[in-house]
Amino acid sequence: MVPRYAIAMLVKLLMGLLYVTVIHVNQGESSYPGESTHYQDPVRRMALMKASLRTLRAVEVSGSQESSSRVYHVTEYGADSTGISDSTEALQQAISDAFRSSVEGAHLMEGIADFGGAQLHLDGGTYKISRPLRLPDTGAGNFMIHGGSLLASDDFPTDRHLIELWSKSNSFMYEDITLKDLMINSNFRGGGIAIINSLRTTIDNCYISHFNSNGILIHGGHETFVRNSFIGQHITVGRDHREKYFSGIGINMKGNDNAVTDVVIFSASVGIMVQGQANIFTGVHCYNKATGWNGIGIHIQSPGLTQTRILNCYFDFTGIVAEDPVQLHISGSFFLGNAFVLIKSLKGVISGLTIVDNMFSGDYTGVHIVQFDQSNGHYFTNIDQVVVDRNVVRGMILKSTVAKGSIWSNGTKWSVDFSEVLLFPNLIQNVQYTMQASSSFPNHILRSVMHNRVTVESDVPVSATLHVYVDQSMLGYV
Repeated sequence: MVPRYAIAMLVKLLMGLLYVTVIHVNQGESSYPGESTHYQDPVRRMALMKASLRTLRAVEVSGSQESSSRVYHVTEYGADSTGISDSTEALQQAISDAFRSSVEGAHLMEGIADFGGAQLHLDGGTYKISRPLRLPDTGAGNFMIHGGSLLASDDFPTDRHLIELWSKSNSFMYEDITLKDLMINSNFRGGGIAIINSLRTTIDNCYISHFNSNGILIHGGHETFVRNSFIGQHITVGRDHREKYFSGIGINMKGNDNAVTDVVIFSASVGIMVQGQANIFTGVHCYNKATGWNGIGIHIQSPGLTQTRILNCYFDFTGIVAEDPVQLHISGSFFLGNAFVLIKSLKGVISGLTIVDNMFSGDYTGVHIVQFDQSNGHYFTNIDQVVVDRNVVRGMILKSTVAKGSIWSNGTKWSVDFSEVLLFPNLIQNVQYTMQASSSFPNHILRSVMHNRVTVESDVPVSATLHVYVDQSMLGYV
């Protein structure tokens, strides 16, 4: 690298020469046609001098960048910001240079260098790439890519993603990588972003479209945060004539301890696919392929140990599917257009499931808000701590694990049928009842709770009202 003081001296010297040349030209130029050749030569020399000055200035900026700035502008590497020509090599070179900017002696996790906040700046342009942008396999942290658009070329590999945090090593190689303010167009040639075996990654304010596989793939690693982003295979606002052909997955999450917050998935076959534990989804709006076209908003494929929380989300004509859920919490969400929660049996296990305080809205065609899929022949027999309660329903059929009912009769038997509202067909675990008689005090007893029907009998005929509260949650009562 040329020392900065040497560059400064050269610049001053050239400026002095340029000044002398300009004076000489001004003194010697003439408006007479016969002397035009004497005028053109100094002008040509002055143009060459200016070009040399610009070149030295670029060297000075580059030298200053390497010595102090950690922002790498891709246009300075020759990247075509119009998106016409291929910019893969220029972008990869800028990434390689950024990976030489680690802070001496600083590191994050063992083997991961601290880059001190280095940035790959896309300068607000659109860049066509023909292969994935991959971070070097050297262990990197505290690095950002932001501020522009990426477009897959027509020969981009169909099994890859435009940006890949993908190390050949099985150990963690990337930490605190931020992908921000990006528009990613996969051109129906693969996926958008792949985060593989990385730590504490942030995807913020990104618009990802035209993917065939995944908008975002999260595989392994720990604590990837996706927030304030829009994801869709086709750009639409609903009621799209192509909806039944939507394919791909908006976010394919194969890992633990991740968070998706304030994200819209507007077209895909599956909004979010979950294969991992301890993930949380907040403020997600799914209006990808509708349930009527076999679409799914959030598909939880973590049977036996789910540990997932879905909070304050919006399921717009597409719902939730959970397979043998163990510790799954769904609350504060809005289900529109007959969207519902489907519990799918693999081995007949439901444990620690709570579906509470949600709103459901449908078209009065008799759709249940919570349904079971036991088509593989494994019926739900291992049921424990299931609470479905306090949901508000309009135009759909309420299902719950708790219910209240009353009936008046003048005789010796009172029966209240809860089969229309209770979630499980024959699983009342707790009954509380009160017999309200008008004039006498008969002896009475709880006779039966079979098939979600509660029956109470008295020893003598009496005019009375029976009030009953039942619970299927199987929570422990002392």
